[in-house]
Amino acid sequence: MATKTERVLTGITTTGTPHLGNYVGAIRPAIAASRAPGVESFFFLADYHALIKCDDPARIERSRLEIAATWLAAGLDTQRVTFYRQSDIPEITELTWLLTCVTAKGQMNRAHAYKAATDVNAAAGEDIDAGVTMGLYCYPILMAADILMFNAHRVPVGRDQVQHIEMARDVAQRFNHLFGAGRELFVLPQAEIEEAVATLPGLDGRKMSKSYDNTIPLFEGGEKGLKEAVARIVTDSRLPGEPKDPDSSHLVTIFEAFAADDAARQAFRDELRTGLAWGEAKQRLVALIEGELGPLRARYAELMAHPERIEEALQEGARKARAVATPFLAELRHAVGLRPMVAVAAPAKAKAATAKAVLPDFKQYREGGAFFFKLTSPQGAVLLQSTPMAEGREAGAWVKRLKTEGAAALEGAPVQWDASAERAQVEAALATLVAAQD
Repeated sequence: MATKTERVLTGITTTGTPHLGNYVGAIRPAIAASRAPGVESFFFLADYHALIKCDDPARIERSRLEIAATWLAAGLDTQRVTFYRQSDIPEITELTWLLTCVTAKGQMNRAHAYKAATDVNAAAGEDIDAGVTMGLYCYPILMAADILMFNAHRVPVGRDQVQHIEMARDVAQRFNHLFGAGRELFVLPQAEIEEAVATLPGLDGRKMSKSYDNTIPLFEGGEKGLKEAVARIVTDSRLPGEPKDPDSSHLVTIFEAFAADDAARQAFRDELRTGLAWGEAKQRLVALIEGELGPLRARYAELMAHPERIEEALQEGARKARAVATPFLAELRHAVGLRPMVAVAAPAKAKAATAKAVLPDFKQYREGGAFFFKLTSPQGAVLLQSTPMAEGREAGAWVKRLKTEGAAALEGAPVQWDASAERAQVEAALATLVAAQD
């Protein structure tokens, strides 16, 4: 039995430089999950989201480069996944507006980020909306567009983001109800909370975060930077030779995130219980982390020295993403009534022959022993022409798929474009035929 393919989507906000906690908690497990069978993964740099939080153009630019280089250096396979920048997919911002038009203001009023901002303002005695931008207020709608544009089935998120996935589901259901005409235009996404993924402690034992200034650099500063950071990990005052409690040491938690197996973890714990010095333990931790990160750091440095290679990978990812987004948005535009003015809609009681006359039409024919089909506009202009096929039934099967699946069936179809036809015209004509099947 064939494995069902599921789409999984992961966004990375481009406002900082990744640290060791990001690598263990998000980057490494996400890349591993993308290699699983039956998974179609979409990874994107959420640079439009970054503009909500940051108004420093240089920081945005640098962060996009560093984060893209980090994911590629860590082993993200761009042949297997779709890796792109949010800002390279204009369909996402258009979909954001379509979704905005069906999203209740009251729902946005309840969004965690907005409520947190208004609570701070209220406590300070200021106007509740002081400093609140429409970017912050509408953040959940942009996130919904990111997810729904590619009909992701699963979205790995932290618990603080679950509300946004629920909002995306609500908006998708409302859109389906209003414009689906019985079809489910959007998949309802599921939030995926990965309980097993480690939350790495920082130098002081709190969650590793730039907000706490307690991070261990991932690549920045090289091995020297790693050694200096590990040396600052807070430990107790027990001397060499004195037993240590591994359960109360966050150094042990970091070690176990990189240890090869349970046997290595247990051996390290046993040595601490029998008096291993903290200095020696830190040296072993550096060696362990460096064994994994050293080769990745070299790849990162190479990518940072050649940003054009990163750009090439992202442009290829954008092409792959838009191959999905462009025809889907054409279908959504048609669903809401933003349709080409190709013909006047026939009255409800018009004869079938009249209705057919105002629709685009497929014609099948045989020529020179081969079989062909073509798509013509209501005015008779050729929009799409097939290549020759050996069997008439093959031509018929493709016509059926194009009539029922629309632009989505163009991928891999044996067709060539008429020089005078725009792709948008073809997609609109196919969308009209799909709607006529309902």
